[in-house]
Amino acid sequence: MKRKKVKILGLSYSQSQVGSYVAVLSEKSGRKLPVIIKPAEAQNIAMKLEGLKTARPMTHDLMKSMSDAFSIDVQEVYVYSLIEGIFYTKIVASNGIEDIEIECSIGDGMALSLVYKCPIWINSDIIESAGINVSDAEIEDAELESEDDVDIYAEPAPKKRSVSIEDLEHMMENAIANEEYEIAAEIRDRIQTLKDAKG
Repeated sequence: MKRKKVKILGLSYSQSQVGSYVAVLSEKSGRKLPVIIKPAEAQNIAMKLEGLKTARPMTHDLMKSMSDAFSIDVQEVYVYSLIEGIFYTKIVASNGIEDIEIECSIGDGMALSLVYKCPIWINSDIIESAGINVSDAEIEDAELESEDDVDIYAEPAPKKRSVSIEDLEHMMENAIANEEYEIAAEIRDRIQTLKDAKG
C-alpha cells in the first residue's frame, strides 16, 4: 500500500460546521487535504503551532511524559483509510524492541505528531480521492488577501501564519467556555503579541 508524507499546513475555524475547525494537510506535490477536527484537538494543535506552553501539561503533553517514563516513543502517525467521511488513523509506537499500532482520531494523531515531532503519513488513495489540487502560489495569494493571514516576521526570518488571529480568538472563547483559563490566558497573550506586531 503506497503512502505519502504530509505536513500540517494550517488551521482555521469551520464556517460550514459551527464549533469545528479545519486542519489542512499538505503533500509536496501540492495536493491539500482539509480535515474537520474537534475544538479540543484544534486547540492542542494551535498551541503547538504557535509555540505556546501552559503552566500545567495538556493531555498530549501528559501522554508524552508518561510514554517517556516507560521508554516508549511514537514513531509515526498513519492515516490509512477514509470511510464515509471518517479518517481512520493510528499511531505507531515503539519501545525499542517491538512496535505497536494504536488507533486514534485524526485530530489526536496530528496533535501527537507535533508533540513527538514525528511524521504524518497518509494512504495515497485518500490523497487521490479526497485531496484538492492547490498550488503553493495560490495559497500564498489567498493568504495575502486575508488581513488576518498576513505574514508575521519572527527574528531573524519571516514565518508563515498557520493559525489566524480570528481563529485564535475562537479558540480563546472555547477555552473560556470550558473553564480552561490558563489556556485562554496563553492564547490571549499570543493574540496581543500578534496584534502588536501588526502595528
